[in-house]
Amino acid sequence: MSTSHKVVSRQDWEAARKELLEREKRHTRERDELAKMRRDLPWVKVEKKYQFEGPNGKVALGDLFEGRSQLIVQHFMFSPDWDAGCVGCSFGADHIEAALIHLLNHDVSVVRISRAPLEKLTAFKQRMGWKAPWLSSGQSDFNYDFGVSFTPEQVGEGKAVYNYVPLTSFSMEDLPGLSFFIREDDGSVYHTYSAYARGDESICSAFMLLDMTPKGRNENGPHFNLMDWVKHHDSYPQTQSEGACGGCCH
Repeated sequence: MSTSHKVVSRQDWEAARKELLEREKRHTRERDELAKMRRDLPWVKVEKKYQFEGPNGKVALGDLFEGRSQLIVQHFMFSPDWDAGCVGCSFGADHIEAALIHLLNHDVSVVRISRAPLEKLTAFKQRMGWKAPWLSSGQSDFNYDFGVSFTPEQVGEGKAVYNYVPLTSFSMEDLPGLSFFIREDDGSVYHTYSAYARGDESICSAFMLLDMTPKGRNENGPHFNLMDWVKHHDSYPQTQSEGACGGCCH
């Protein structure tokens, strides 16, 4: 295969790589600084008594910590009239599941919350083979209060606000995000941080790996985002799961 990309000697390549390394190190230090700024944000006490539908009945937000002091909520796009969860949210959930055992053993609980009825969430969870709890907020204001769901009136009148800015051209009633909470010894729950849109893509290590490949994310349309290539993990052709060796190493 021919290439139009610049090709140099190993010596010249190493010089260019070292130059890039300095930029990468600056980026790492900036990322660490951003993480500290994120931790230093003020908190908001959660006063509203949210109730969610879980497999054992109604539960409160404080119950979702399951004895840990920190909680990550994945706002998973699954509208009540859908039959399957959002492909992009499923992509993120696959990555969260891979890290779940480590998070649970480091004082962090993880749940998914969607507006769809519990029976739909449970069926899709079983299909995907996920373990993190998944609860329905269909009878709660939770999704709306945390900026990931919008009423038909908000959508129709152009009054939906997502990622802290108005959505000018938008027709969906649900969008993705992550929210983070802490529970103190007296049972008080505080909202500490939320991330929306591309703000939550850092949980996806596949993106980070693709960013280091020659072709990058290779999202060339029609959507120019992950919808160009990501599928539910059980919807890829079986041969793709065998890896480069085509199963010959097994």
